[in-house]
Amino acid sequence: MRPDRALVLAGARPEVDPVAAYAGVSHKALIELDGAPMLERVIGALAGAGVAWITVVSSNPDVAALAERLEAKVLPAEAGPSLSALKGVEAVGTPLVITTSDHALLHPAWIERFLDDASATADVCVLLARRAAVEAVAPGSRRTYLKFADGEWSGCNLFLLRNARALGAIQLWRSIEADRKRPWRIIRRLGPLALVRYLIGRMTLAEALERLSRLCGAQVAAVESPFGLAAVDVDKPADLDFVRSLPTA
Repeated sequence: MRPDRALVLAGARPEVDPVAAYAGVSHKALIELDGAPMLERVIGALAGAGVAWITVVSSNPDVAALAERLEAKVLPAEAGPSLSALKGVEAVGTPLVITTSDHALLHPAWIERFLDDASATADVCVLLARRAAVEAVAPGSRRTYLKFADGEWSGCNLFLLRNARALGAIQLWRSIEADRKRPWRIIRRLGPLALVRYLIGRMTLAEALERLSRLCGAQVAAVESPFGLAAVDVDKPADLDFVRSLPTA
């Protein structure tokens, strides 16, 4: 059964957001691409994939006003995306999809494929794209990759939480949030042997997910996206320039 609810994280950094400043707006979710703010594009993609109930998590009044005009519910952001996600899931319930407001290129077909391919037995499903798939369509885009023995993967900011057990994964996310750009520090939490195996290139993605599942008390599964652009978000001014350069942006 597909979820009919989604959570869109649109919090703000405590410091000035370089992308928002670069674009001259109060929040990067308001940056327009082809005449539509990024938040509107994300909400439109979710709705196009059949998600009927959408909640935006943001404390920015302009973002909140836009979300309400788009008939989305609004919740205040917390201190950091993981806590915002936790409070949002507690308020909205499961099953649901989580994504971010800077997922500027998000397309209904990507969401539908993700939900079709998601494990029916996992509590949490995470969308990933292989480095080759990303670089084939975004050769100039710099991404963070998790390097495993069976390939290098980039996150796609798209998650499926099937039930309340998935909250364990969000609690773990809270504890590692500061290390999101340092993959080895995240792997270190799986244990010293796991860290060594990762550093010498012997750990597979399946092994990492198995250990992660034990650590958070929820079954976590990866879903491979064939769409390399699904890994592209707008986190830096260079990302915005890249997205604007695409003919389909």
